[in-house]
Amino acid sequence: MIIGVPKEIKDNEFRVGIVPGGVEELVLAGHQVLIEKGAGSGSGISDKEFKEAGAQIANQKRELFRRAQMILKVKEPQASEYKLIRPGQILFCYFHFAASQKLTQAILKTKAVAIAYETIRLTSGEHPLLTPMSEVAGKMAIQEGAKYLERSMGGKGILLGGVPGVRPAKVVVIGGGVVGFNAAKIASGIGAKVTVLDINPSRLRYIEDVLPKNVTTLVSNRRVIREEVREADLLVGAVYVEGAKAPRLVTKEMVRQMKPGSVIVDVAIDQGGCIETARPTTHSKPIYLWQGVVHYCVTNIPGAVGMTSTYALTNSTLPFVLEIAKLGYKEAVRHDPAVFHGLNIDQGVLVHPAVKAAFRK
Repeated sequence: MIIGVPKEIKDNEFRVGIVPGGVEELVLAGHQVLIEKGAGSGSGISDKEFKEAGAQIANQKRELFRRAQMILKVKEPQASEYKLIRPGQILFCYFHFAASQKLTQAILKTKAVAIAYETIRLTSGEHPLLTPMSEVAGKMAIQEGAKYLERSMGGKGILLGGVPGVRPAKVVVIGGGVVGFNAAKIASGIGAKVTVLDINPSRLRYIEDVLPKNVTTLVSNRRVIREEVREADLLVGAVYVEGAKAPRLVTKEMVRQMKPGSVIVDVAIDQGGCIETARPTTHSKPIYLWQGVVHYCVTNIPGAVGMTSTYALTNSTLPFVLEIAKLGYKEAVRHDPAVFHGLNIDQGVLVHPAVKAAFRK
């Protein structure tokens, strides 16, 4: 199979879909790999390194899309790339279709095959291609939240961990999954007062067992969310439902009760956001104010740290790339339940149940 890896063009997206080690594995397995010129520069990988691993360098994106049978990306195709996609071409990347009807309609129109990283699911229930980026996003949520709590950035002027004699910030994390756990881990390590909300008591027991004593866990419901959000200095939205839009758990009225200069980081914004006042932002323009509350809702948070994120992601994607390249997508879907769950669009037909449900509402 011919696998094409284009340069990412989403705002300040520095990741790339493969690393030289992955190229070498694909070439050894008998496949061809095309890399768009400069695709790895944001992750510190030169064209020379890709060539030495066995890749061919494509000078133009159009040439790469024309030749490739599978397009291997990180983020969803952008509007300028739609016209380059061919019927039957396999697209393997993050899509988050439920959050964008425009993207969904555009990919349906191409009659391509869309296999989404975020819905690949193992029999254990784990989402292996979501996990590494969720780890990065959870940690960065605290890093960015701490920055925007600074007065010069529009925040309250609170040091997340406080100092002796002065209270630390209160961090509220909604969702105890991979994002939420990593956010709580970093915030508690700095010394913040952390509360994690989740609907799963077993998950909360695990979090309380392994994280420090400055982490409190609460079973989530509307009343608890309302009370905790009101007191939060930093609120992290960390909710994920496979393939579906994130539930809006924090209402406008709850946000209005937050103190001016408080900060919201909605990591769930890729799936539409779990906070009613959240709307997508970019690394170029990462924040906005709503009723005096700072909102950070960047849709590709891990893209800012490409040198870390690319290697973390491609460690997990490569086995699936090899499988799809070897078997073809139809056999891979039949052979592997994880890939079956990953298939969202099949040559003009929307097939993932949760994505279909999102557009029936």
